[in-house]
Amino acid sequence: MAVPELSTDQRRAALEAATAARRERAEVKEALKRGRVSLREVLATDSPAVRKMPVRALLESLPDIGKVRADRLLAELQISESRRVRGLGPQQRDRLLERLAPQG
Repeated sequence: MAVPELSTDQRRAALEAATAARRERAEVKEALKRGRVSLREVLATDSPAVRKMPVRALLESLPDIGKVRADRLLAELQISESRRVRGLGPQQRDRLLERLAPQG
């Protein structure tokens, strides 16, 4: 598939949209790390930027979970390393929440 030619205005708008999406994902990860939002809330969001976030990046933003533990969790919960939040199936989502999100 050929890359379409974009006008300067279209390119600028695309760059602004990409920057806004990265900023939103960074804010969500920081809020998750600080405990201002729960994993349950993040998984329930309908934000396109958050839904495009890799599950691995989401796990790594949880307190006390680094790269190694995130890898182990993905393997244990049978979630592909390349899976994004929007691609989680209901059973995968339930296993994640059961393992990482206290009922409350």
